Amino acid sequence: MQASQDQPTYFEAPLQLLLFVDGRPKSRQQVQRLRAYLKELEAEYKFELQIIDVGQQPYLAEHFKLVATPALIKIHPEPRQVIAGSNIITQLKTWWPRWQASADAYVKLHSELQENIDDDRAALPKTSIRSVAVSAELIKLSDEIFLLKQEKEKLAEQLQFKDRVIGMLAHDLRNPLTAVAIAIETLQSNYNLEKGEFQRLTPTMTIHLLKQARAQSRIIDRMIADLLQVGRGNDTELPIIPQKLQLRKLCLSILEELGDRYIAKSQRIEKDIPKDLPDVYADPERIRQVVVNLLDNAIKYTPEGGTISISGLHRTTQKVQFSIGDNGPGIPFENRDRIFENRFRLERDEGKDGYGIGLCLCQRIIRAHYGQIWVDSAPKGGACFHFTLPVYPI
Repeated sequence: MQASQDQPTYFEAPLQLLLFVDGRPKSRQQVQRLRAYLKELEAEYKFELQIIDVGQQPYLAEHFKLVATPALIKIHPEPRQVIAGSNIITQLKTWWPRWQASADAYVKLHSELQENIDDDRAALPKTSIRSVAVSAELIKLSDEIFLLKQEKEKLAEQLQFKDRVIGMLAHDLRNPLTAVAIAIETLQSNYNLEKGEFQRLTPTMTIHLLKQARAQSRIIDRMIADLLQVGRGNDTELPIIPQKLQLRKLCLSILEELGDRYIAKSQRIEKDIPKDLPDVYADPERIRQVVVNLLDNAIKYTPEGGTISISGLHRTTQKVQFSIGDNGPGIPFENRDRIFENRFRLERDEGKDGYGIGLCLCQRIIRAHYGQIWVDSAPKGGACFHFTLPVYPI
């Protein structure tokens, strides 16, 4: 009997066995008893035994479709047979005489053929262990090729995405950059250096232009931040710095920043945010990203003269729910989970501005806060996005 941890090799014994083992202590004890029993059997009948650690060669376990270890496999002569479980020795006592008989029959058949025909043509396969090794190696190589193809497709997709994003970024940045440039040029052209004051501009107009420049600058900053974040991939940890945060105050400030956009479309904002809504324990900048993204989408998809709803709810003693709805086209039911996938976009949105990454980032941010985010139909049609955040501990 020969025991080895190496790659299966070529043997000539008429009876050939493979013993699959793992590293569990209980399994090792069982294997020791089994090897001792096989050692006793070797005294009366010669056979070859190869020991294979499934941790080192998992592809061999896959090749034999093993569901449990330890497992003893008779691979020669055919047919192949597997015995496994906690009572291998008991099963082996039943099958051993039959295995011996099949091996003897094979040897007899081989000898008769050798006497009648040329040795080269008569040589039957002496073992299937070599074919097992080759097959297992092919499985391993096939898996590696499959993984390489997947990696290649992933890299190709990333390159296509980057090309698409560069084109979109050049297009989308143009509007806020133009707005900032106009605001700055207007302020600059109307500022009298000698008097140190603005001419031909009322204080109200001056404040409006400054707010416009600041708001558009934040839009640019958010677009760049989103792209940098998605570039790091979904598997990287999203850092957050949670602190006491007033959602109502945050939302009202964002509405003021985006005021020009929804006013330009004559959209009405319906607010239902209780003044006594509990503070949440969250990262202000990250939650700002979420609210801005959701409000940005609501403004984008709500038609002119439409309504955008914003509400807060003290859902439980530990959670606050925040909702932003619109009366736009809504999200098809079958896409309500996929809408949060990275780069997923509905067919109707292919011609619209955006990268298909905003909702994915929203989901990552909310999950980093141990909250949930989902979408359903708004009461008046359209989509309504909800997310939950932990209540700030008192």
